[in-house]
Amino acid sequence: MFENIFTGFGFLKGAIYPFKALQMILKYQKLWQYLIIPILINIAVGVGVYFLLLQPSLLLFDILQNDLNAIALSYVNRLPEALGFLLPITSIFAIVIRTLLTIILFVLIGFIIVQFGSVLGSPWYGKLSEEIEIIKLGNLELVEVNALQDILRALLFELKKLLLIALVAIPLFLLNFIPAFGNLISGIGGLSLTVFIICLDFFDAPLERRKLKFRHKIQFVLARFPSSAGFGLMCLGLISIPLLNLIVVPLCVSGGTLLFCDYRLRQRNI
Repeated sequence: MFENIFTGFGFLKGAIYPFKALQMILKYQKLWQYLIIPILINIAVGVGVYFLLLQPSLLLFDILQNDLNAIALSYVNRLPEALGFLLPITSIFAIVIRTLLTIILFVLIGFIIVQFGSVLGSPWYGKLSEEIEIIKLGNLELVEVNALQDILRALLFELKKLLLIALVAIPLFLLNFIPAFGNLISGIGGLSLTVFIICLDFFDAPLERRKLKFRHKIQFVLARFPSSAGFGLMCLGLISIPLLNLIVVPLCVSGGTLLFCDYRLRQRNI
């Protein structure tokens, strides 16, 4: 159904993969056994993250909004009475700032849940991805290594992601000091980096089974553009919705595997 609607629109076609995954999970009940423990892990991680970040951050936003209103009031009171209409505008501006910060907070919380939940739930996500690949491709391609190598590769993957984030995020932060367009470029770059890391996380199950190098995983994400961008942005939106982000990670992992499988099927048909 989805494929017929969005054929030819790469970005939109990529964006619907989490929903294609939901269709598959509902259809194949044998996949359900790989969902329960990861969801429980995500709930546990989510409760911890919400407890540590949400309440203190919202309290900080209250203080910031009140401070902005107080500063605006002090300046408006010094202006001629004819300019009193500026006070409601400054209040609206403070609300907009608070709203933007709250959205960023929820995106950050969702991102943290994915990072910790993906690592802790990786055995179940791996099996879920394997079953989906068997259903879609009819076989499973797996490069066997010993347990120690698996652990080492997983640790190196996380470290390389952190290094990539640092290498990109630091220049993006410095762009904020450039007048005019610096903040805009930094914001777009930060969003693009987040979407890219999300793609690496949710494509990793089938890529890691083939023991691809980190640079090859990066190449896979870039080569699937704009489908990968649509997929990553949709996943980022889903994991940023409070409470929903506790249960959607398996859908995103499944969606990443489905996108990979469709790519392999196209390769076979060439």
